Amino acid sequence: MGDMKWDMGGAGAVTGAMAALAGRKAKANVVGVIGLVENMPDGKAQRPGDVVKSMSGQTIEILNTDAEGRLVLADALWWTQEIYKPETVIDLATLTGAILVALAHEFGGMFTKDDALAKKLIAAGEATGDKLWRMPLTKNHDDMIKSDIADMQNIGGKGAGSSTAAAFLGRFIKDNVSWAHLDIAGMAWNEKDTPTIPKGGAGYGVRLLDEFVRANFEG
Repeated sequence: MGDMKWDMGGAGAVTGAMAALAGRKAKANVVGVIGLVENMPDGKAQRPGDVVKSMSGQTIEILNTDAEGRLVLADALWWTQEIYKPETVIDLATLTGAILVALAHEFGGMFTKDDALAKKLIAAGEATGDKLWRMPLTKNHDDMIKSDIADMQNIGGKGAGSSTAAAFLGRFIKDNVSWAHLDIAGMAWNEKDTPTIPKGGAGYGVRLLDEFVRANFEG
């Protein structure tokens, strides 16, 4: 549990990116949304087998109570679309241990069905050193989170944990929105000093988002 201090890496990256954009007075309409919650034991805590209703109205069968971050992120994504009507949504989260198994500490995992958006994000990653690797996101992954008693489960089966997590988030993205999910669990924290980043929070995603906005949304 002591390591969970880095589990806010996604929120930290969004906050840092907004500070960077504001600091250089970026000429782009960008909104940063972060979901801040306290995860503590309580008599009202959710249990395996519970069914909860999301802000979108869709119901979710809880099979793993450790997959709670995606519930918060799902509502944050839905709220953002309802309030701000964005054309493009990028979310960052230290979402799964499975992405560490796949990519270790070399890349952030990128999930999107939008090929043009994928190319732009990969280019921003190459330009800044915040490297991304595109991961699969298919109908089969979406099928893996089907539930018999709710609209979806909050986890899939034993395999493809990062892809099924992305498929879960995709259930909360509206049809006309260009969306990418970045799983940064392997990139948000440094176990030792590097030439440019001290041990601790890596700030991964800040330069990536800043460059993505600079290259694609500023004339």
